Amino acid sequence: MRKLKLWVKREIYEELLRHCLKEPAKEVCGILAGRDKRIEIIFPLVNISDSPKLCYHIDPKEQLAVFKRLRADELELTAIYHSHVDSPAYPSAKDIELAFYPESSYIIVSLSDLQALVARSFRIVEGKIEEEELVCVD
Repeated sequence: MRKLKLWVKREIYEELLRHCLKEPAKEVCGILAGRDKRIEIIFPLVNISDSPKLCYHIDPKEQLAVFKRLRADELELTAIYHSHVDSPAYPSAKDIELAFYPESSYIIVSLSDLQALVARSFRIVEGKIEEEELVCVD
């Protein structure tokens, strides 16, 4: 079986990692948009979860504003990203439960070792997880 691929511009990937490192004691989150599984823009968002070290919850007002922008700019919701403070870059049971966008990828960044961040991308459809290759391009 051929492995799925998600393409991201290196500058956006680096911005995503910087966003995660800004608040290493809690999960950060955001939206990535583009076309044809190629990420063109990043929207770092605020985690409004009551337990931000354990899970993320995107502010619905911010999410709506991003979705309006995507529609206006004819972009697709390409990926949703978030960090894991103390666990591997792999979907948790909560991540799987809250994967409401089957057409989207889910990028998870592990902050377990701040000197060697690990980012992985997944498709989550009806509770099934499939890893994608995250390809950085210049």
